[in-house]
Amino acid sequence: MRQAAIYYKDTEAGKLTETDEGIYVFQYLDSYVKAYPSQFITFTMPVTGKPYTDKRLFPFFEGLIPEGWLLDIASKSWKINTNDRMGLLLACCQNCIGAVSVIPIHDENE
Repeated sequence: MRQAAIYYKDTEAGKLTETDEGIYVFQYLDSYVKAYPSQFITFTMPVTGKPYTDKRLFPFFEGLIPEGWLLDIASKSWKINTNDRMGLLLACCQNCIGAVSVIPIHDENE
């Protein structure tokens, strides 16, 4: 299982998880839902207390991953397969252009 804290500006908005079964789950933090009920990270994922789940990485997060020659550089530099979308997201998207940041959460067993 791999996880990331998702920040909107300087505020932690939620958690993104890739389960061992390959299911992606995004859930806003309860504190974020209460404090910022209308400040969503993307139009396709309004603020709610319910988790979003999918078999593929959500399009919004997919769009944060570099493309083209920059993807090639990132893939070769960190030795990450270009099909490992969560791995690329965790490696490349801590300092994205825009308001959203993806901060890896490291498991204590790693």
